[in-house]
Amino acid sequence: MSSVTNQLPPDLSPWQMFVHADPVVQTIMVVLALASLLTWTVLLAKSMELRSAQRELRHACNGVLQAEQLADANVLDAGIGRRLLDHAQDELQRSSGLSDKAAMKERLASRLERAEQAHARQLRRGTGVLATIGATAPFVGLLGTVWGIMNSFMGIAHANTTNLAVVAPGIAEALLATALGLVAAIPAVVIYNYFGRRLTAARAELGDLSAGVERLFSRDLDRQGMPGKGAGDAPVR
Repeated sequence: MSSVTNQLPPDLSPWQMFVHADPVVQTIMVVLALASLLTWTVLLAKSMELRSAQRELRHACNGVLQAEQLADANVLDAGIGRRLLDHAQDELQRSSGLSDKAAMKERLASRLERAEQAHARQLRRGTGVLATIGATAPFVGLLGTVWGIMNSFMGIAHANTTNLAVVAPGIAEALLATALGLVAAIPAVVIYNYFGRRLTAARAELGDLSAGVERLFSRDLDRQGMPGKGAGDAPVR
């Protein structure tokens, strides 16, 4: 009894519980702590990225809405706005001489949709790890709890006593793993949902930008078809 009592931690602070925990439980605690650190790192990095992306989208939307034709759109030299305009101008050049405007608009819509999807995937990058942490961290913590309680029961059998002073430290160490699992999972779920709302708003702005580019493309098509614009057009009498 005395040998077991001497092995007990002097207090039940979280650090002492971690130090005296089983190596398997310690490993689980470290993994959960790293997962929690990763969650907050993603929050900081992704928040800055989304803030910059939404600022760029608003600037591009304003530039496209104020323009009268594709060449007049005021957007950044690098970014999704420039990519969409480049697709429109390229399609306008490739379709020069063709008469089916509906087909031209359909081809452009397909290209813009692919560009939108690629940009949306880029904005979502890094958020999947939050869903993984939110879904698995409680179960990882539960694994540590089960393992720790098993060790506590084995300690009871070896010490041949149910004295609370012998049982309590092992159970407390085991429950700490569950607590760390919840500490890692709850912020991950909240932050993932927060980014989901931000990404939905960004996708809506991206759709507005794409629609603006399509309108400019349609106007440029109509200008190309106006009498007197083609090199071989006969003078209007």
